[in-house]
Amino acid sequence: MAVKERVGLVVSDKMDKTVVVAVENRSPHPKYGKIVVRTKRYKAHDEENQCNEGDRVRIRESRPLSRTKRWTVTQILGKDS
Repeated sequence: MAVKERVGLVVSDKMDKTVVVAVENRSPHPKYGKIVVRTKRYKAHDEENQCNEGDRVRIRESRPLSRTKRWTVTQILGKDS
């Protein structure tokens, strides 16, 4: 089974050891062909509290860490500038 990974933007870092990551999915509309942007928010575990709002991060699916947290930050791709 393949490991699920997503790349997204940190939209909140107010919690301890947790960040909220918004992942954008761009796909064409099935009938009209226009690109539709859908955003899904994931809560991800950030052990060292390294991520800040605006950072681009890679997250990986993991075992359930809390009621809503099932992802872990694996890499920070770009710092907020």
